This record gives sequence, structure tokens and C-alpha cells, in this order.
Amino acid sequence: MPEIMVNDIHKSFSAIKVLKGTSLSVESGQVVALIGRSGSGKSTMLRCINGLETIDSGSITVAGHALDGNPKHLRALRTDVGIVFQSYNLFPHLTVGENIMLAPTIVKKAKRSEARKAAEEALQLVGLSEKFDAYPDMLSGGQQQRVTIARSLAMQPRVMLFDEVTSALDPELTQEVLTVMETLARKGMTMVLVTHEMAFARRVANTTVFMHQGKIWEAGPSQELFANPKTPEMRQFLSADVK
Repeated sequence: MPEIMVNDIHKSFSAIKVLKGTSLSVESGQVVALIGRSGSGKSTMLRCINGLETIDSGSITVAGHALDGNPKHLRALRTDVGIVFQSYNLFPHLTVGENIMLAPTIVKKAKRSEARKAAEEALQLVGLSEKFDAYPDMLSGGQQQRVTIARSLAMQPRVMLFDEVTSALDPELTQEVLTVMETLARKGMTMVLVTHEMAFARRVANTTVFMHQGKIWEAGPSQELFANPKTPEMRQFLSADVK
């Protein structure tokens, strides 16, 4: 059974239809990149997958959890699905280690020693072992974003969602974060990422999905899709990205 099953979902904000019958299946260990212009529905779909937005119709199942409006089921889903945004949302009064330990101790009721071990392992994975006792304002933007990834990893999720996580970073810091995401991909983490980093999507994602006007316009193996886009909309999108 796929880790993520999105079936014919529709989503409107007032009179504006944002998703118009979108379906997507993501297998365990697969990396899927969502690309497209602003307003095409990419981030809305990601937020629906994590239950941050409710869908008007259709169905979503993630890591075996059905998004059916039941708060208990939603809480269970959140323990298995991590999501990282472009904003870091770290607590400034807590150290890096304390920020990461918070969710395992509160949500998973982990012992403090277990939460610390998970936090240390997650920080090692993102290359920031030495920052356990630092405070967020002592870190660069790239380091803060890597801490937010570590915070999600400490929950030992089955699925990771990334929403434009590098859009607020300069190129050097962007590369720091993309390197971490590439490492996760190599380790077999199931990932869906909304990104404007076309080279990264082409190199790392197994599948790329091009969204246009609230629908999946094209989808397929990344190398093939970028080399031979089938629709004029995607060709135009990619040519604009090159300029």
C-alpha cells in the first residue's frame, strides 16, 4: 500500500477553486517534487496531506491514517508525518536541543533521556551536533532550517513534507539545506517537496509533478519529465526557469 494516497481531492477558499480533482500516489521511500507557478495549488495540496487544510471532497490516506475529520486520527497522523516550512518557527527562549526534544516528550510521551538521544541523532544527521546547547538566534538561517528538519526527524516520521524550505535563504545556505534533504532521500525517507529548485528536483526526486491551475498537468520520472516535457505549459514553465 502506498505511503500517501490522494484521491480526487477538491479544495476551495471562498469562491476560488484551488484544487480541482487532484490525485497522487507516493510509494514508501519515494521522493516526489511538486513544481509549478505560484498559485498552482502545490502548497495547498501539501497542507491538505498533513491535515492543515480540510478538503471539500475526495480522500487522503497518509502512513496508514485516513484524514476523515476525526481529531484523534489527525493527531495519530501528525506523529508519523513531519512537515517543514520556509519559516523556522523555533522557540527563541529554548536551546536547539530543547526545541527538538519538545515534541517527543509532549506528543509521544518519551522519557527525557530518550528524547535527548533522538535529538542528538537528528542533529548529527543534519550536521549540527555541536549546536545542541546553542540558541536559535546564534545560528544562520541555513542552520536554523536544518534544526527545523531535525525537529521533525526526532519524531521518527514515516513521511516528510517540505514546503519551499529554501525560498528565504541565499544560495550558499540553500545548498546546506538541500544537502541534508538529499541525505534523507538516500536513506530512503518518503518525501514530498514543493520546490523552485529545478536542478535539485531533477537530480533527487524519483518523480516530478507539474501542477497548473489546480490540477496535475504532467507527472512522471524526473529525468524524463525535464528532458521531454509533453505540454506547452510545462515547456514554458521550464524555459522561464532557465532565464
